[in-house]
Amino acid sequence: MKKIYLIGISAATFLFSSCSHGGAGELVGAYNKKFKNDRIPLGMVYIPPGHTPMGGSDEDITFSQNGPSRMTTISAFYMDQTEISNAEYRQFTNWVRDSIAVTMMGMPAQFTKQPKNAASAGLGGSKFIDWKKVGVNGRNIWRASGKGGAQSAQANSLDAMYYSGLDALPGRKEIDVRKLEYSYSVLNMDKAAIGHKNANSKRQDYIDRYNIAVYPDTMVWKIDFSYSQNDPMVRGYFNHPSYDDYPVVGVSWEQCNAFSHWRTELYNGVAVARKLPMNSRSDYRLPSESEFEYASRGGNVKTKYPWGGPYIRNAKGCLQANFKPGRGDYSSDGGIYTVGVKSYFPNDYGLYNMSGNVAEWTKTAYNKSSGPLLHDLNPDFTYVADKNDSKYLKRKVVKGGSWKDTGFFLQNAVSTYDYQDEQRSYIGFRCVSSFMGTDLRR
Repeated sequence: MKKIYLIGISAATFLFSSCSHGGAGELVGAYNKKFKNDRIPLGMVYIPPGHTPMGGSDEDITFSQNGPSRMTTISAFYMDQTEISNAEYRQFTNWVRDSIAVTMMGMPAQFTKQPKNAASAGLGGSKFIDWKKVGVNGRNIWRASGKGGAQSAQANSLDAMYYSGLDALPGRKEIDVRKLEYSYSVLNMDKAAIGHKNANSKRQDYIDRYNIAVYPDTMVWKIDFSYSQNDPMVRGYFNHPSYDDYPVVGVSWEQCNAFSHWRTELYNGVAVARKLPMNSRSDYRLPSESEFEYASRGGNVKTKYPWGGPYIRNAKGCLQANFKPGRGDYSSDGGIYTVGVKSYFPNDYGLYNMSGNVAEWTKTAYNKSSGPLLHDLNPDFTYVADKNDSKYLKRKVVKGGSWKDTGFFLQNAVSTYDYQDEQRSYIGFRCVSSFMGTDLRR
């Protein structure tokens, strides 16, 4: 009799669980946790999906030797409203510097924390840097003494981070910026797409690992311009407060990718703390050539410049971007070198300096032969060159024109190139993040 009762209880339990979790035997789906997907990332603007002709006008003589323009469709994405500024990039270099410092000090308790949960044991009791203890711009690390500062023994362990011996200037204690390196790994989708069905391949075959020196090359102000007095820019452009809101330059395509990866991880750490899914925001990255041109047009069709009109001056005769208006004339537009990232009027999407100020890196590999092969949906051509590859494989598309370029390079359809491991005083960047969904407005 007891067995019958036991079987009856078990059957009832099964039926109850089926009704509760199995939809009474019906297909109900396994849904992910819902969260608000309408929050625009700080400092970015939403670029809606749409279609537009890409390339120069068929009537423009300057493009007569190029392929005709073609209609393309672009998915929605977020884009930085401005170029990445010195202050924003400095947050990255300071993070790398402080991370190295805490590690060299042996991860002391005054700058770290240990999670008090079940995950901590699974991680072997791993410590993590507590950025609140580190302080803004690492102030609690780099104070030589005082309450809350690094103790003398720990401070001595940081000596390896400074210039020493004949490399040091007398009376100065300066960080050796060559040691500020950021290590990260990413899954190379191009490699994975080619070999993922190969039974003999492993996932590690598609993972690219990088160790990137992140500090900008400030010597570009000397190297890019022979016989020109630019020493003050070498000394002060990246670190002087007067240039905090000016676009960062002297950063290679590789450094921009490292910054984008760090920015993604910076957000993901907060997302996890807020119990949001890891993919709540798409990874930050450089825009493709087509995304940049599409965003630059501001939702208008076949416009020559980001501001919409066919002329570089407005109705009052004022120049609408920072470039070189005439031979040797750098000042007529209001800036001699670069200007603040929110200078001039934004385009109809609210984006500043999509032409002029600094030219900008894109993720797209430069190859004039790729045009006819590109798809009409989110067209792009990518290739990440290895260190030993030919320099021609290292070319990446640069868009927008800069403060030292003539007006021709300000046109939306004009593209140039530079090498992924080179830094220039006239090339900066901004990030994008793909929108997860069809359209934010729906």
